[in-house]
Amino acid sequence: MSQTTLEISGMTCGHCANHVTEELAELAGVSNINVDLNAGATSIVTFESESPISDADIREAVSEAGNYTVESINVK
Repeated sequence: MSQTTLEISGMTCGHCANHVTEELAELAGVSNINVDLNAGATSIVTFESESPISDADIREAVSEAGNYTVESINVK
């Protein structure tokens, strides 16, 4: 099991958080998604996965959710 922390800019409300959560949940093996929304600044999103998810897949999922930018990806 791995834990991934994302810093995402561009999220401004609960709907934004829901869109990002929905898209990340569609990635294989992703669970326990938590969004710490910081409207107008960088929000922190954490999730667990059965195996590491590629940066490209994460960035694509966030992009599909809306006009958000992944500032950093940290996998433990």
